Amino acid sequence: MTSIVVSGYKQASETLRLPNLRQALYDEGAILMGNVLVNLHGDEHRNRRLIETKVFRRDFFQWYETEIFPATLEETLAPYLAAGKADLVDFGFRVMMNLTADFAGVDRPERTPEETARLLRILRTFGKAATLGQALGDRAAIRAEIRQALEEFDQDFFQPSMARRRGFLEQLNRGEIAEDALPRDVLMDLLRSEADTPIAADVLMKEIGFFLLAGAFTTVHTLVHAVHDLFTWRAQHPEDAALYANDVLFLQKAMHESMRLHPSSPTAGRRPTCPVHLPTGQDATPDDLISVDLMSANRDCAIFGADAGEYNPRRPAPRGASPYGLSFGIGMHSCIGLNLAAGMLPRADTQPDGHQLGTVTLIVRALLAHGARPDPELAGVVDHSTIRHNWSSYPLLLDAR
Repeated sequence: MTSIVVSGYKQASETLRLPNLRQALYDEGAILMGNVLVNLHGDEHRNRRLIETKVFRRDFFQWYETEIFPATLEETLAPYLAAGKADLVDFGFRVMMNLTADFAGVDRPERTPEETARLLRILRTFGKAATLGQALGDRAAIRAEIRQALEEFDQDFFQPSMARRRGFLEQLNRGEIAEDALPRDVLMDLLRSEADTPIAADVLMKEIGFFLLAGAFTTVHTLVHAVHDLFTWRAQHPEDAALYANDVLFLQKAMHESMRLHPSSPTAGRRPTCPVHLPTGQDATPDDLISVDLMSANRDCAIFGADAGEYNPRRPAPRGASPYGLSFGIGMHSCIGLNLAAGMLPRADTQPDGHQLGTVTLIVRALLAHGARPDPELAGVVDHSTIRHNWSSYPLLLDAR
């Protein structure tokens, strides 16, 4: 087996678009990720993605940002405002977990802090499946922990959520409820498509668990990096403090800049499904592992400028690339929740009112509105247990209510 590294932006982009390369980043985490959307390829991937993208239509994002997000954000933020402080990692996990559960189809009937804490504990364990390939500890012990979390998630959350949605479908078939009474979530759409695209029960459970993980886990780490970059720049460039606070399109641009510098995974792994010629000029076989260096590609000076390795929220829009680079992937395996997290890219004539900003920008806007700032007494802590080096703790002070 040969390991092939692709690093430049152009070659990385072209490589990720090749149709005969399957996802390989999560092979080590097959205990959770084995047959979920992110690891499927070909017709099976295409069919399931078509079903799930029904949830992620543009009207869904507008509805989500205006009708669902504000109330949940305010509810989650309230106890932290009362305390006048927050750990951004803990807060981020809680707000994103609740919001992600809404569109994944995971019910939380109790809506208590204890229920939230239990689901959050499960979610953190699921996160170890996504990073198992980069884990530095005992992988067998980590797999056992993930297996136990899956059993708890299945019994306490997934089975009741699935039963409730099957009940809705029975009511719909009997004409007792209208179509618009059905929940707008991924689990609902997968159940409605069972006749044409059946999915084994354990795979369906893991698929919903994966959505919960992908929507919350990766977004939290993006959020913390973005806030840290903002605070650092604001301290060095106090003249931009008002822009962060008052110009929401500038704030969104700043979030995209952080997303470019801090992709949720530093690499994208691929394996050929047949012999393939790569944009690098190399030939690869199904035995080879192709590692696309997203961190390097996103810092390509030819695309993003001479200071591509540095954070600059005033960076001119790159030509032929997204401002967040390849952090959400590209091609058939691109992130299905891109617009949910990052929002829509604004045009020159875009007005802030009605523009879809994405959940990361909305959360940061709310934090800034409540005076969020680093806690001078408590420094943030970086997690060195994987090569991703995400923050495990980031204390903030807030203006108390």
